[in-house]
Amino acid sequence: MSKTNIIDKMNETPLVFDGAMGTVIYEKGVFINACFDELNLTRPDLIKSIHKEYIDAGADVILTNTFGANKFKLEKFGLGNKVYNINYAGAKLAVETACENTYVLGCVGPCLSKGTSITVENIDKLKENYETQIKGLYDGGVDGIILETHHNLEEIDLASAIVKKYNLPLIASLACRKEKETLSGLNIKDAVKILDKNNKIDAIGMNCIVGPHAMLSLLEDVIDLTSKPFIVEPNAGHPQNVDGRMIYMSTPEYFTTYSQNYIRLGVRGVGGCCGTTPKHIEEMAKNVKSLTGVKKHIKIDKIEAADEIDIKVTPKEEKSRFAKKLFSGKKVTTMEITPPRSVVLDSILDKVKECKDAGIDAINIPDGPRASSRISSLVTAIMIEREIGIETILHYCCRDRNLIGMQSDLLGGFAAGLKNYLIITGDPPKLGDYPGATAVFDIDAVGLTKVVHNLNRGFDIAGNIINPPTSILIGVGANPCAVDTEKELQHLKNKYDAGAEYVITQPVFDPNALLSFLEKAHKKEINLPVVAGIWPLVSLKNALFLKNEVPGVFVPDSVIEKMEKAKTKEDGIKYGVEIAHEIKDKISQYVNGYQISAPFGKVEIALEVVKEEN
Repeated sequence: MSKTNIIDKMNETPLVFDGAMGTVIYEKGVFINACFDELNLTRPDLIKSIHKEYIDAGADVILTNTFGANKFKLEKFGLGNKVYNINYAGAKLAVETACENTYVLGCVGPCLSKGTSITVENIDKLKENYETQIKGLYDGGVDGIILETHHNLEEIDLASAIVKKYNLPLIASLACRKEKETLSGLNIKDAVKILDKNNKIDAIGMNCIVGPHAMLSLLEDVIDLTSKPFIVEPNAGHPQNVDGRMIYMSTPEYFTTYSQNYIRLGVRGVGGCCGTTPKHIEEMAKNVKSLTGVKKHIKIDKIEAADEIDIKVTPKEEKSRFAKKLFSGKKVTTMEITPPRSVVLDSILDKVKECKDAGIDAINIPDGPRASSRISSLVTAIMIEREIGIETILHYCCRDRNLIGMQSDLLGGFAAGLKNYLIITGDPPKLGDYPGATAVFDIDAVGLTKVVHNLNRGFDIAGNIINPPTSILIGVGANPCAVDTEKELQHLKNKYDAGAEYVITQPVFDPNALLSFLEKAHKKEINLPVVAGIWPLVSLKNALFLKNEVPGVFVPDSVIEKMEKAKTKEDGIKYGVEIAHEIKDKISQYVNGYQISAPFGKVEIALEVVKEEN
């Protein structure tokens, strides 16, 4: 049974490409002055072993070891008459190593060097080379061709015309400088627009030259200029000279963080170029494939009601005390307190009592924040409600349980008295103390919202009747400072359409970003009460950690500058509370309440932020 066309597959789900071939060949002891492409003939087992390492690391797509297998480059090694043989062998080695669902792309590098162009003197040689090269790759059984690290658009057009004679999918990937131009000096926006109009090209990419950070900047400029699938393969970073050897200092973790951002921006294929190794791809593949929008989730249909069954659905404002106040138009105030790494709950119960005495409406209980393992948030919420008598908002994420387990928890939690939930997808395990743990993600926050909506109408995930139904108040999260605001808005719209009844935002440090986000949400007719996240900072270190390490949190430079003025611990807390008050004042008339985080469990600091409210 033949595989799905690689272009169709990328449109269906993002794919993980492999990493550098030359870097790994060099690491395995082959001198840099050797012809790496000839190794397809002289050391086939070495090349197959590298392909296998990338496949074992999680690559969906591997590239043939033929980047320099053209007549122009091979002639320098006295191998100009072996263009077909080397390309055919490179394709066969990759195809023989590939698994059933692995795609093999014939890798074709540029013939023209930087600063040269097609002339009457070289055009016939170029055509002859590409005819021979592409035929060798085609005969070897590749699933498509990638023109990699190219810079001359005329050469791309010439090569693409020959590729299309073989009816192979074609990706054209540009080499671009951080100055936002190709190696030939063409503005990358203009280059992508030209490639987008070329109907012989099926997908567009950028690779090599720059590291992950610079690649993100380039990508942000061009991703919206084409409807074709986009692929990025940055270098591992900038190499440094260590005892005469160029070493790439970028870690797989650093590389992976940026790869996830590429996917969130809409990239359909992500891999690595110079300096990347199977370790980079393994780390990236594990985390990218667990991202919502990458993993294929179980389809959940939204059910409204069955006419023949008498099921009483609870109006949203009657679901809880918190719901009644939220939908009455009064400001709600909630406190976020993280469950302890302990089986003893006395400390958290004491803190919750302080919050209740201060007039807090509900306690937010995170569910394994940043993929950490703590005492069950569900058990913590039940104990708080029973022992202290204040309602909780249980954060519930899709990361750790399969669909059956999630439904059981929802039914059990409701039976135990939990009525307010915040449905979230959850941070990937890579962020926490157990990076090797498996992420489940049977569904994402949209799918789980539909599950709860259906339970509220008397139907479980299999369509079985549950009567009486649950009456869970469905909250969802939103990030006003997301990398791609439009994508975040669409995701929120999907949650709203799935049955969400209110939204809690990530901590807000930029009021203008929140107000802009809410205005755009209103235009999309997302009519949900908004509870804004407020985090009172306690120090410059705390501010920098949130800015650099916590996904989805944006801390403006102005906030950092103010926290830098703190000379003592007391100053840090004072400035943090002042910033929180300033943010509240600016957003007050636009939101329905606040979720105040207790930094490091210090509720006394958080209560300073809400004193004026109660």
